[in-house]
Amino acid sequence: MQKTTALQAQHITKYFYDPVKFEVLDDIGFSIEKGEFVSITGKSGCGKSSLLYVLSTMDTEYEGNLFLDGEMVTGQKQDQLALFRNRKLGFVFQFHYLLPDFTNLKNVMIPALRLKKYNYAEVEQRAYEKLKMLGVDELALKSASKISGGQQQRVAIARALINDPLIIMGDEPTGNLDSKNALNVFEIFQRLSKEFGQTIITVTHDNDFASKSDRILEMVDGKIVH
Repeated sequence: MQKTTALQAQHITKYFYDPVKFEVLDDIGFSIEKGEFVSITGKSGCGKSSLLYVLSTMDTEYEGNLFLDGEMVTGQKQDQLALFRNRKLGFVFQFHYLLPDFTNLKNVMIPALRLKKYNYAEVEQRAYEKLKMLGVDELALKSASKISGGQQQRVAIARALINDPLIIMGDEPTGNLDSKNALNVFEIFQRLSKEFGQTIITVTHDNDFASKSDRILEMVDGKIVH
C-alpha cells in the first residue's frame, strides 16, 4: 500500500435484509490519495450514503476490505473503531449537530477533550485556532443557537478539524444551506485540500459542488459507474 493512500476500498458489498434481501453496494473498489477532494454523487437510493457509512467505519456489516491510512479496519472491534474515528476522521453533516446551549468554542473542543491527547488549555487554544482559520473566532463565546446557519456549519467544520483528522467526511454538507453559504462551504473545503493537504470525501446532491471537486465517484444501483 502506498504511503500516499488515505483510503482504499476492496470489493465492498453490502446487503439489506428487511423486508427482503437487497444488494445496496455491489463489489465497490477504489482508492483515494491524501489531499484529494472527492465527491460521491447519484440519485436517492443509489447507495451513496450507505457507502459513506461503511467508509466511516460506522457500518461494519459488509463484505470486502477497507483500509484507512494503510491500516485494515475491517474486522476491528467497535471500541477500536470508535478510537480510530476520533483520531483519524472528522465529520460534517447536512445538519450541524452543535449543542445549542454550549458556546461555539466548547462545541469545537468536545472531540479533542474526548481524545485526551492535549490538556484543557491546549485544546482551548487549538479550538480558537480552528475557529480563526474558518473566520468565526469572534463568535467563540456565543452559544451555538445564537448564530446563523452558515456560521453554524463553519463551526461544525472547525469541530471536524480539531483532532487534525486524516479524512473529513461530509454527508450532504451543503444540503441545509442557501447558495451563497453552500459556495462558502465548498471554498473552505477546497482551501483545506489545496493549502493544508486535507483529504475530503463528501456525499452530495449538489452538482455544482461536485463538479468543482478533484474527482467524482458517480453511483447507480449500488455500483460506481464513473
